Amino acid sequence: MKRLGFMLLLLFLILPVSVNAGTIGGKDNPGGVPGQWYAGDTPGYVDPTKPVLVFIHGINSSSKTWWENNNMYQTAFNNGYETAFIDVHPDKDMWDNGALINNRIRDIYHSFGQKKLVIIAHSKGGIDAQNALVQYGAHPYVSNLITLSTPHHGSQLADLAYSSWAGWLAGILGSKNDAVYSLQTGYMKNYRPQIDSHINWSKNPVYTLAGTSWGSFGSSLYWGGLYLRAYGSNDGAVTVANSRLPYATEVSVGKWNHTTVREAGTFPYFRPYLTTSTKQFASSSYQENLTALETMEQEPAAVAALHRGGEFENAVIETFQVEENVAKLDLDWLSDKKTKDLQLVSPSGDVYHHFDHSMDDGIFQGGHHHSFQIATPEAGQWKMKVKNNKAAYLMTAGFHSDLNEEIVFDESTLEVKNKGNKVKDFQVNIKVNKDGKKKKHSLLKVTSKGKVPFTYKEEGIYTITLDVTGKTITGEVFERTIVKSIYVDKNGKKH
Repeated sequence: MKRLGFMLLLLFLILPVSVNAGTIGGKDNPGGVPGQWYAGDTPGYVDPTKPVLVFIHGINSSSKTWWENNNMYQTAFNNGYETAFIDVHPDKDMWDNGALINNRIRDIYHSFGQKKLVIIAHSKGGIDAQNALVQYGAHPYVSNLITLSTPHHGSQLADLAYSSWAGWLAGILGSKNDAVYSLQTGYMKNYRPQIDSHINWSKNPVYTLAGTSWGSFGSSLYWGGLYLRAYGSNDGAVTVANSRLPYATEVSVGKWNHTTVREAGTFPYFRPYLTTSTKQFASSSYQENLTALETMEQEPAAVAALHRGGEFENAVIETFQVEENVAKLDLDWLSDKKTKDLQLVSPSGDVYHHFDHSMDDGIFQGGHHHSFQIATPEAGQWKMKVKNNKAAYLMTAGFHSDLNEEIVFDESTLEVKNKGNKVKDFQVNIKVNKDGKKKKHSLLKVTSKGKVPFTYKEEGIYTITLDVTGKTITGEVFERTIVKSIYVDKNGKKH
């Protein structure tokens, strides 16, 4: 009996302990508890050749995103797949969530009789999942990784959250957390080589999908799309370019937004890649992948928006310039409070009151968007007048204009360049924040090009906010804002 008791104790110690909290939709399923996982219902016939599909959610979300107001789970079930869902920390970085996913993957693998798993991850969940496979060694339990609009190279919206203009609001909304911090493009430029040159980088084939729709005007995704359009096609939260990996297979780029890309409409596209068989990577070496990535990143972004922000007690007036020949003006007032008393005043005195309201559920989760759009806006100085109790805000003016292509910021040399076709000259007010805290302000006057003074050696993420004010060839005043994130490593090297 003693020998039997010892053997039972030994089995208990060596076998993985599952923290499965129950099946989805059950009374024992609280949802949103980091570290828990849930099993979907078992199909009537379980095909032994089909893998178990493991779904992982993104930032500011939970496992319920796959079955509440979403038919993705039901579609997988109807197609005969066993399913599991992992809750990760909505506000933690890929290192914390990677460790968590690693443990749960092992639990799920043993719970389903050691069947291979396929991970389907939305948004940041794809970064977390790949970290688990590569850094923490969960790759033997998983065949393929499918990512749905995952910002593999970060999100410019995360950069914006740490800029000088958005800092007040992001801090109040709680957007300055580990998850958003790690999604800054500067951070990801340092992170990617750590994963993509790891000994495990090629153990699991990666398949990517991305979207190009922003949703309807007035929605939070439309605002995100408006901001990100300067960096290329996007789904309102992530650009198509940032969703790609040089060694991954791009399954499809479709007319999905950041919400619909995780719904069942994408299932037919990635279903052929649910096979448990592996594939050969298109590139034979990491160096080839890195070269391809560097070539892709050399394309400069258009300068299409102006930002202003901060905090006020009872009322605030923001002014901004609209140059001639702007086809359309998009204005968004993002605040921690819903605001009714907003007025947009044109240079000739016309007053606009009607703003569309929506809630942000992304990087600035909990923020209130108040959006307005006007075609062929009058050139000159516009005023935004807002009254409310104490509030924090970020005002974004988006310009649909040919002038957007005239000013270029070269990330590799940190130079602001003027193409000279439509712009005479301009000056740049430069604000540098490190990890969200102000470091330095300076002024740069530019005629053709000018190098941004940046001499920091201390490790961390530096967010450069460049406020551009200048004159067109015809003498009209224009304004724009550029936000860039730079990571300085422990050796003083800029990324």
